[in-house]
Amino acid sequence: MKIIGLIFLSFLLFISCSTKRVKPVIDKSIKTEQLPSQESWNSIITFSDSGKIKAILWAGHLTKFDEKRETLMDENIKVDFFNQQQVKTTTLTAKKGRVDEITNNLFAIDSVVVFNDSVTIKTQEMMWRNKDRKIISDKFVTVLSPKEKIEGYGFESDQSLKNYVIYNITYVTRIDTTK
Repeated sequence: MKIIGLIFLSFLLFISCSTKRVKPVIDKSIKTEQLPSQESWNSIITFSDSGKIKAILWAGHLTKFDEKRETLMDENIKVDFFNQQQVKTTTLTAKKGRVDEITNNLFAIDSVVVFNDSVTIKTQEMMWRNKDRKIISDKFVTVLSPKEKIEGYGFESDQSLKNYVIYNITYVTRIDTTK
């Protein structure tokens, strides 16, 4: 009985094998230049200059495009900025972002918050400009400090948020710290 079963099994294997090759279906509507050259999840990128850490970026999902020379980030991003002594000065968070690989400028998009020990800035879009390490936005911003709340359109600051300018102020209120 075992021999008959083995012969039957061998016969089934033999007839199921075929020399006919199956070609996969190729979708010609997809353009390869639109596909990322690299993709990464739960990534950490360290930016440094002359061996000194300038920033550390965390992203849930990265897609790098060589043709466009840009990297897109989503699934919440966080960037810690460091001063010359490599001490963390500022943190930026956003839902999405983009890095222009020609200028190394970082564009933060959607629910952007930049903060240090005493100042918090909230907006929908912001750019960290690499060449002068400035944080800028032409969108509506809210700046919260221990002494005041300022709202307006257009913002520029050093990356440590020590010296900032709001260009078109629409609201200012002093916060009473004596209570």
